[in-house]
Amino acid sequence: MPIFKLSPRTHSFALAGAALIGGLAFASTAATAAGGTYYRAELASPATQARFVARDVVWACTDASCIAGQGTSRPLIMCSALAKKAGPVKSFTASGKALEAEELTRCNAAK
Repeated sequence: MPIFKLSPRTHSFALAGAALIGGLAFASTAATAAGGTYYRAELASPATQARFVARDVVWACTDASCIAGQGTSRPLIMCSALAKKAGPVKSFTASGKALEAEELTRCNAAK
């Protein structure tokens, strides 16, 4: 004999909670796909993985072109993290502003 009895609404709350969480996950994915791209990078060679995490940002790559949403670090730090994970970076843009040649050299030199 059970010590307590759950309300019949408990199932409804669980279902509503799952739908809310699923909806939020879909909304963030849709926002990224609809222009939430903050970083754009061109690698020296095609990426070995289509999706990966570098510096707490999910990168999505097609061949040598990679994109990601905004992170919390400076663009040079984000570029260095990408270079460590995916290889040398030919170009890197954050919010439409490209890294200068000197910064790009520093990006690729960080180990």
